[in-house]
Amino acid sequence: MAKKILIVDDSPISRKMLKSCIPSDCVGELLEAGDGLAGLEAFKVSSPDITFLDLTMPVMDGVQALEKMKLHDPAAVVIVATADIQAKSIEKVMGLGAFDVLKKPPTKESVRDVLRKVEESRG
Repeated sequence: MAKKILIVDDSPISRKMLKSCIPSDCVGELLEAGDGLAGLEAFKVSSPDITFLDLTMPVMDGVQALEKMKLHDPAAVVIVATADIQAKSIEKVMGLGAFDVLKKPPTKESVRDVLRKVEESRG
């Protein structure tokens, strides 16, 4: 179980959809941020177990936020949640250290699957 999950997305609807897909037994505390910079600050302050990160956001985009998150904590589990599933974009974020890419809109099943992968990776 993840104690803290951070959702970084500029769309309140997207954040709400993602929250509704996270099984209640998988999270203790759920944090949110509405842009990449606010997400980075929340990440640094709260040290979440898992971060869901959108790519297209104002102030600081997801790619920039991911780079800075991984510099701050190389072991951070960051799952990119995006509608942009072009191979080039996926390759870039995975190269920067994203744990996985979750296609938007998320489903309960896709979120459960990626959370299971995180648990399995932790042994």
